[in-house]
Amino acid sequence: MKRFVAITLCALLSVAAFAQDYSEFYKDLPASLTAPALPQIPEYTVCLSDFGGVGDGITDNTEAFSKAISALNKAGGGHLIVPAGIFLTGPMSFKDRIDLHLERNAMILLNPDKKASLKDGKVVPLITASKRKDISITGEGFIDGNGEWWRGVKRGKVSDTEWNAFKRMGGTVTPKGDLWYPFDLKAFDNIADSYAAQEKMRTHMIRFTDCERILVQGVTIQNSPKFHLVPQRCKDVTIDGVTVRCPWNAQNGDGIDLMSSRNVLVVNNFVDVGDDGICLKAGAGEAGMKAGPCDNILITRNKVFHAHGGFVIGSEFSGGMSNIVVRDNTFSGTDTGLRFKSAPERGGVTSNLWISDIYMADIQGEAVVFETSYADRPVGRDDAVAAETESFVPEFTDIHISNIVCRDARIGIKASGTIRMIHDITLENCIFFYTEEASLVDDPGMLLLKNVSFSTYR
Repeated sequence: MKRFVAITLCALLSVAAFAQDYSEFYKDLPASLTAPALPQIPEYTVCLSDFGGVGDGITDNTEAFSKAISALNKAGGGHLIVPAGIFLTGPMSFKDRIDLHLERNAMILLNPDKKASLKDGKVVPLITASKRKDISITGEGFIDGNGEWWRGVKRGKVSDTEWNAFKRMGGTVTPKGDLWYPFDLKAFDNIADSYAAQEKMRTHMIRFTDCERILVQGVTIQNSPKFHLVPQRCKDVTIDGVTVRCPWNAQNGDGIDLMSSRNVLVVNNFVDVGDDGICLKAGAGEAGMKAGPCDNILITRNKVFHAHGGFVIGSEFSGGMSNIVVRDNTFSGTDTGLRFKSAPERGGVTSNLWISDIYMADIQGEAVVFETSYADRPVGRDDAVAAETESFVPEFTDIHISNIVCRDARIGIKASGTIRMIHDITLENCIFFYTEEASLVDDPGMLLLKNVSFSTYR
């Protein structure tokens, strides 16, 4: 009887969360945006333990998740409750109209044995959904990707204590002694013939592709092998009150990456990661054009701590960026604040972007930066160069930035490129306290500054 009451209460809480009204965030916006539609999930509820789930941190629960999702699918959808415990598992794939609800003290933990994530010779994310409708992840629990068993580590980014801890796992140190890879580990077998090949097999932790009506709410998503949360070519996405975290030095540890997605709300989230914090991408080249733009997106009331950038566009956005509002966010300790990065072969066109009321402190590099010769350098490589081409040249334009307050950035504003690639951008009513340079702009015509002040110690 007690168990039935507990599960029923969880179901009620899940349904109540979906009823939240997000219309308040869409008042008085500088662009006309539409709030995303929320998923519709039946009230039917099951518990993972009913399908053999065991939260002892040892038992593999891959089959239990699969059976529970199949049962919900046959019933027309509903809520899968994950109770308190540590549930080790391999990948799982969502069906339509399913809510994965993690109760307080529940943790879903990706199996550190890489073979558990292999499917047809490829590594698949911990949680996936493809061409699904009405799906959600809710609750107060954790989803952990066991990223230290997957990621390469740069010696210069860790202390002696951390470096020695990695070596105790086994693994492989490069001849120069500058990198450690989780290859030839003591506890687990390799899934490739070399550390370089295995490094390329890392993938995202949660990826939704071509899905509609998605809600991710309340949970903590941490320590991914690569990017943490990736809606790709999705429509009607709400990410609310989520904590995304991993070590500051986690390679490719992006937090929230929206890829060619439309009708998105990102609100009240806490991000502290090893790469870009909240990032928008729209594909590279012809593939990006086919995937389409990031469009009709509101990003508000978020806090970003360590990240390569608090809010980022790029590097690939050939599909374009349009109708985007970023307002009322705080960045503290990020490498850069507002970062716009791309290069030929990766670029597209931005339009109708409004960024305002951003508060930054302790920014390691630039508060606002535009870079148009970005080169991607995977871990272990230092030979990457920007493409030399005239196709898919980035065009950062029609961007309106206002009411920015920044204390302690090394550089206030930086813009590198040509006026063809950076133009018709306004900054208004902004305050930058810098420590080295106020502004480094290749062409004064790129940016229009109105009531922008720069201060430093002397």
